[in-house]
Amino acid sequence: MPRSQETIDLLLTRRSAKALTMVEPGPDAAALETVLRIGARVPDHGKLAPWRFIVFRGEARRAFGAILSAVYTRVQPNAGDDQLEFEANRFLRAPVVVAVISRVTPGIKIPEWEQVLSAGAVCQNMLVAATALGFGAQWLTEWYAFDPEIGRTLGLGENERVAGFIYLGSESVAKDERPRPVLADIVSDWMPEAP
Repeated sequence: MPRSQETIDLLLTRRSAKALTMVEPGPDAAALETVLRIGARVPDHGKLAPWRFIVFRGEARRAFGAILSAVYTRVQPNAGDDQLEFEANRFLRAPVVVAVISRVTPGIKIPEWEQVLSAGAVCQNMLVAATALGFGAQWLTEWYAFDPEIGRTLGLGENERVAGFIYLGSESVAKDERPRPVLADIVSDWMPEAP
């Protein structure tokens, strides 16, 4: 059986980069296509592709930031200038941002929960792919993922919601390890009840 120790090591050491510390360059068109293609290679019961992508790059990030700042002003009317400036520059934290949109098809034999989980798997695959390509990546939602006005701006349909925003760029600071669960605390063996 073929074995890829490099893949195992990547999975054991993968760590999200912080969007706040990302810098240029981000993935070029070919690298981004690779990340998206790997993102789309997830378990997908019924071959529904219950997700889609919206890519923000170049000046589109600034234009979307202006919308975020305007909406935030309405959501938080007492927000200070510093916070509004942060909102305006939010998508400038990374060279590329990809919104992963979960889209559920209700009323079919494929459980909605499986469709939602598939979108989550897309996000994780994208993080791993970006890391393998040498980029930093972070999966964020934050307030704008749940705001109805932003949802309309993104063109979300009735059964769509943001699974996450994947920030992609180069890392400017070293990542430190964070505590991970002790397997003994989260793993158990199921045993049948004694008769």
